[in-house]
Amino acid sequence: MKDRILLKFGKNVKMLREKSKLTQEQLAFRSGLHRTYIGMIERGERNITLINIEKLSKGLNVKIEELFK
Repeated sequence: MKDRILLKFGKNVKMLREKSKLTQEQLAFRSGLHRTYIGMIERGERNITLINIEKLSKGLNVKIEELFK
């Protein structure tokens, strides 16, 4: 069973990515992460590190706090 916080975080990442009109591949490139890793985050399958959270926020051009709303 997936942890609720991972699912919520992943849902927020996906929403912000789609709002920015980015594909998973584009976000991966902008954040320096792998495309399949982005998909796993969005599905709540990965418990990512703070370093990767910062990379995502930079790739999405949002404050880190936006990823947790």
